Amino acid sequence: MEKQYVIGVDYGSDSARALVVDAASGATAGQAVCPYPRWSQGLYQDPAAGMFRQHPLDYLESLTACVTQALEQAGEDVRRHVAALAVDTTGSTPCPVDQSGTPLALLPGFEENPNAMFHLWKDHTAIDEAQQVTKTFSTWGGTDYTRYQGPYASEWFWAKILHTVSVDPQVRAAAYSWVEHCDWLPSLLSGETRPEKMYRSACAAGHKAYWHSAWKGLPDRRCLESLDPYLGQVWATYGEGPRPCSVNLGPITREWAERLGLPETTVITGSSFDAHAGAVGAGVQPGRLVLNIGTSAVDMLVLREDQVPKGNFSYACGAAENSILPGFIGVETSQAAYGDAYAWLKKLLLFPLTEMDYPADVIAPQQLKALRQAAEDRIFQVLEAEARKLPLKGAVTALDWFNGRRYPQVNEHARSALGGLHLGTGAAELYQALVIATAFGQRTILETLARENITVDRVIAVGGIAQKSAYVMQTLSDVLGCRIDVSQTAQACARGAAIYAAAGAGLYPDVMAAQEALCEGILRSYTPNREKAGDYQALYETYLSLAKWADPGMKCIL
Repeated sequence: MEKQYVIGVDYGSDSARALVVDAASGATAGQAVCPYPRWSQGLYQDPAAGMFRQHPLDYLESLTACVTQALEQAGEDVRRHVAALAVDTTGSTPCPVDQSGTPLALLPGFEENPNAMFHLWKDHTAIDEAQQVTKTFSTWGGTDYTRYQGPYASEWFWAKILHTVSVDPQVRAAAYSWVEHCDWLPSLLSGETRPEKMYRSACAAGHKAYWHSAWKGLPDRRCLESLDPYLGQVWATYGEGPRPCSVNLGPITREWAERLGLPETTVITGSSFDAHAGAVGAGVQPGRLVLNIGTSAVDMLVLREDQVPKGNFSYACGAAENSILPGFIGVETSQAAYGDAYAWLKKLLLFPLTEMDYPADVIAPQQLKALRQAAEDRIFQVLEAEARKLPLKGAVTALDWFNGRRYPQVNEHARSALGGLHLGTGAAELYQALVIATAFGQRTILETLARENITVDRVIAVGGIAQKSAYVMQTLSDVLGCRIDVSQTAQACARGAAIYAAAGAGLYPDVMAAQEALCEGILRSYTPNREKAGDYQALYETYLSLAKWADPGMKCIL
């Protein structure tokens, strides 16, 4: 039997990456990473205003580049035997489209309008609108639409739409509907982009658009129209309902087959958000929690219907049907800042090198550039080495709420704080405090899940921090008091998308069977140092006290 291959394409915040996988052995045949050209130049973003938009051309150009480069690496024989392709994307990352499903930014007159582009997941321009959505969704006609996901976030579908059509009349008039990035790409590749007919991902629909079988679809049209009549139009054009990640959408269009150099028989399958694909790529199964640690942290696990708590547990996590593994309830909980907290300290410490100019007779420009690069490359290595030497008793206390708090008890207005500072506090003490704070944030999440009788038998970590920082991972294991297995896969999200492709093409009976064959193993494991448990418990109690001071309304863990 001839070998067959599948391609997973992962759209991250900064770049797209393609992974070509042997569909029988799971071996990587080729891979490539391509930054988004316009995004790399800093276009269409205003961090001070919380605005982060991405041009659809960035997605199309990076798709072409990374897939063709990965196939060139794999070779002609592999190219001829590609059976299927699937994508995952960031989310919620919606975009206004016309009646044909074309993003407005690809149409004349809208090419440079950020409101006509994809609104990246971390765009926070809709904070006020999110509060309006929460109030309306939680009190409409005796139905609490926030029951499964909790308070609405500014990063999500309806809030972003409401904000944009409120501030941009031209986009409001031209936008027939809105689509998520993870829905648009597979629909485009398979040839059906009309909003009423296109693929809609169960992941995006359940977690961000609040689709649920309990109310037989999206929140009631009248509920949405009470926020803005325009939302009723989006409701009416949403289509027949979401489908899981492994659905077969049909063969790739001739245009895209030629553009990517793929056989016209290549199957395009469904999709999901990147973190959910990463969970699949890392081997999520019932009882296994996958912790994706990057700039933020996302925890994912799956439950059978009979394992779902009966009450409202949305303060602890979000739950959606078919969102991670088809046939299960996908549970997602997260921290808004993880690596971002460390990056904040790095930026602070590098200020004299990155933000100050020096006379050429003091240091030559090329020497300054080299010094900056050396400092950036080594700073975490030195901080970790020094932090390891520090005692736990008397450590500085920090909160991990640099980007607000997602779980438990969502509060986008929450902010970090530091306690226990003194004149002897140095850079290593601050780094130690941030690492412990992010671990404590994770502990609060697991404790709230346990309170709802959601059990975790095994923790698998993925992401760059998990693979690169032994200090961060050992601290996390010590704080959680459990073993943490670090997945060997460096591209968990792209591998998860490849698994969707293999299942959707019928190469395996379902996603879980494809996982057994295509997931990679464990790189290393961390076990807790029980001797430190008492010191960490004392620090945790201080952390909770600081949390109570910073946000008196946070009652669920205090």
